[in-house]
Amino acid sequence: MSAAATVLLDQTDSTNAEARRRADAGETGPVWIVARRQTSGRGRRGREWLSETGNLAATLLMTTAKAPAEAAQVTFIAALAVADLLDAFVVRDSVTIKWPNDVLIKGAKAAGILVESGTHPSGRLWLAVGIGVNLAHAPDDTERPATSVAAHLRPDIAYAPPVEAGAAVLADAFAVWMGRWETLGFQPVLDAWAARTPGLDQPCVARLGHETVSGVADGVAPDGSLRMRLADGSLRLISAGDVFFNEAA
Repeated sequence: MSAAATVLLDQTDSTNAEARRRADAGETGPVWIVARRQTSGRGRRGREWLSETGNLAATLLMTTAKAPAEAAQVTFIAALAVADLLDAFVVRDSVTIKWPNDVLIKGAKAAGILVESGTHPSGRLWLAVGIGVNLAHAPDDTERPATSVAAHLRPDIAYAPPVEAGAAVLADAFAVWMGRWETLGFQPVLDAWAARTPGLDQPCVARLGHETVSGVADGVAPDGSLRMRLADGSLRLISAGDVFFNEAA
């Protein structure tokens, strides 16, 4: 992928929505769309993503010739890039990933990722890799504990990075992982992701919208799907859903 440009907006409804509009208008990217403030940010499964001033809201718009299933692997690249961003500012060894792409600081959610796609006017696939990072503030009243970079800064760092600086670190880290994916394939990316993802051998509960499944995590499949061993011994592959580790139904 060629070097991505960056567009910085004072405010937008959603950086993913802006990426979609640009793709529909024929823009191919790669371009990072960064907003200082979002008014209608979205998370996975239609949830609202609150983005206070000082937090990072960014979407990479890109197009690819890859099939949708392979292109979806970019969510693991995004998780690793966000983890690298957090590592640059927070206390050492405090950053982990929860399957598939929630990035945590000391077990509390600090970032979320939403990848959307569609058919570009050129016939290729466009991807909107949406990333929200709690740089300065953490939201209240969330289902699971949330935190921010500002709450876990290293002693040598006085303040959380401003949006522009955070976006630059994120873009650089993403480019590194993207380059590895394109040259070496998905396995090195998956290995690096798994090394940051505890709980892949623990009891877990998967909420899939239409059902709740419980079992024991049994690592991940080559495509990144979660392998869950059910009580009857059968294996279930979970490709999407909310998964909570070290829990029973």
